Amino acid sequence: MANRKNRIKPADSELKEKLVNLNRVAKVTKGGRTFSFAAVVVVGDGKGTVGHGLGKARDVSEAIAKAVDDAKKNLVKFPIFKGTIPHEQKGKYGAGKVFIKPAAEGTGVIAGGAMRAVLEISGVQNVLAKSQGSSNPHNVIKATIDALLKLRSPQMISKQRGIKVSKIFEG
Repeated sequence: MANRKNRIKPADSELKEKLVNLNRVAKVTKGGRTFSFAAVVVVGDGKGTVGHGLGKARDVSEAIAKAVDDAKKNLVKFPIFKGTIPHEQKGKYGAGKVFIKPAAEGTGVIAGGAMRAVLEISGVQNVLAKSQGSSNPHNVIKATIDALLKLRSPQMISKQRGIKVSKIFEG
C-alpha cells in the first residue's frame, strides 16, 4: 500500500503505539474451541510519521507485540502544517472511505474510531475527519493513511510547479 519512497526508519525509542482493535477468534476442533487473538496497532512519532500493523497469536500480549513489530515495518511520513494538515483530502481503501479537512487552532482531533487513533498518534492536533462506507478498522486505518500520503506541503507544490512558496499563498 505505501510506496517504497514514503517508507522511513526512525529510532524505535521515539515511537508511541496505540491498540486500535483486539479480536478474539475461535477455531473449532475435535477437542473443543481453540481461541486466538488478532490485534491491530498504529505507531507514530507525533511528528508526521505513522504506521499500522496486524499481529495474530494465542496470547493477547504476544499478538500486540507482533502487531507493533509489523507496524514499525510499515512507517510512512506525511506533511504537517501548523499542527494540522495542509489541505483537505479524500482517501480510500476497499470499502473504507475517509475525508480529512484542516481545522483552526484549538479545534482538536474531531474524528471517530480508528481514524482518531491514526491522526492522534501521527501528531496532527487540529483536524476535522469523516469516515464513510466500511467501519472495519483495517480498512479505515488504511484509507486514512492513503489520504495522509496524498497530502502535499506548500514546498512540494512550489517545487512541482516551479514557483516560489510565497506565490502559492497569493490570491
